[in-house]
Amino acid sequence: MGFFEHLGELRDRLIRAMLGLVVTTVLSMLFASQLLTILMSPVGEDNFRLQTLGPTEGVVIYFRVALMAGAILALPWITWQIWMFVAPGLTSKEKRYILVSIPATTVLFLVGVLFAWIILMPAALQFLQDFQSDIFQAGWTADQYVAFVTALLFWIGVSFEMPLIFFILGRLGIVAPAQLRRNWRLAIIGSAIAAALITPTVDPFNMMLVMGPLLALYVLSIVLSAIAYRKSGMATEPIR
Repeated sequence: MGFFEHLGELRDRLIRAMLGLVVTTVLSMLFASQLLTILMSPVGEDNFRLQTLGPTEGVVIYFRVALMAGAILALPWITWQIWMFVAPGLTSKEKRYILVSIPATTVLFLVGVLFAWIILMPAALQFLQDFQSDIFQAGWTADQYVAFVTALLFWIGVSFEMPLIFFILGRLGIVAPAQLRRNWRLAIIGSAIAAALITPTVDPFNMMLVMGPLLALYVLSIVLSAIAYRKSGMATEPIR
């Protein structure tokens, strides 16, 4: 295939991925209200309602939640479209490794979402709700609350795929574990930046709450890449 043929193939794959996202988002609209109720449960009580400050804010939040659910449902389809685009340029061994890992991407993403929901979310919301409670009364708006919760759930889910990515790269001999060990300082800086973007708050508690799992995933990535790198048949690098 020529250059423009590759661009045409990429365009077609992106269109199919977007159409799949549209379909899953429309389906998610059927249960978006139930998802909103679940998202409100950590701070909600009976008859509790988050406040909206604009006439269209409730509609925007509803579609935001539906889009997030649709993206989760469409993840296998989007991953498959990416795979179909890059597969012709891979060897049979590379195809086998990546094809086996496709189902794991969705599983790890869901594990990350559950981890954020069960472990991180209660601690983060409790800290924010109780911070200077003798001075401030927590009365969050729906837009800010849902944006905070969905961002935390989504990006922690994405970060849980990091060990799998490094495992595949190590298995293909692209990334060596010694490279990851040497760049641990960059990993700390990157985790701090990612934590600041995921939880756009100025308090160090929530940043450390997110940085901890990210750094733990980086350490796990080093271990898995070391195992995969040895199995790839590449020469083992000396520990530095």
